[in-house]
Amino acid sequence: MKPKYKGVIFDLDGTLVDTLADIAAAMNSALKRRDFPELPVEDYREKVGWGIRRLAFLALPEAARSQETAELLAVDAAGFYASSPLANSRPYPGIPELINALVAKKIKNVVLTNKPDLVAQKVIDGLFPPASFDIVRGESAERARKPDPACVWELLVELDLIPASVIFAGDSEIDMETALSSGCYALGVGWGYRSRQVIMNAGAKRIIERPQELLELL
Repeated sequence: MKPKYKGVIFDLDGTLVDTLADIAAAMNSALKRRDFPELPVEDYREKVGWGIRRLAFLALPEAARSQETAELLAVDAAGFYASSPLANSRPYPGIPELINALVAKKIKNVVLTNKPDLVAQKVIDGLFPPASFDIVRGESAERARKPDPACVWELLVELDLIPASVIFAGDSEIDMETALSSGCYALGVGWGYRSRQVIMNAGAKRIIERPQELLELL
């Protein structure tokens, strides 16, 4: 029997890979460089997902928050992160096995993240075997980013897939908004950076607690 879904779009941070410690280290290095207080790693859990500029804005003390300062901080943090993106980052348990199973079933695998594209490529190349994913796409100036559905539709054109045949798996409200607005199946994962309640409130059709549960949808 042919699978109901022919493709899976994965968020990266908090979905495929636990990157929080490395993200925090890069942003804290940037904060320290500009004489702002560093934040505990756990403080970043609710701040990630919108991209590095938004993260920089949220990491600043409220009295110092401005777009100009956040932009400077983001540039610094991006540099620190690109130089050391894999010091602590690891795939979540069961993720490598899930990706292998999807490849074996000839399901198209895609990574779509608001992480800078250069860093996204480094993380995937460093933690997964070659050909694990058909496309890895991070944030760039030339393309729309989540939650804009255009970033999904562009991928689907490249893969010759329609939204109804694709699962969008992520751990945040940003991912669920992207999935729903683009017409994909909104699948929440319960092991990431947001609570189940946040993901459910954002419109998740289902929340899984183990990566292998995704295979039940195919």
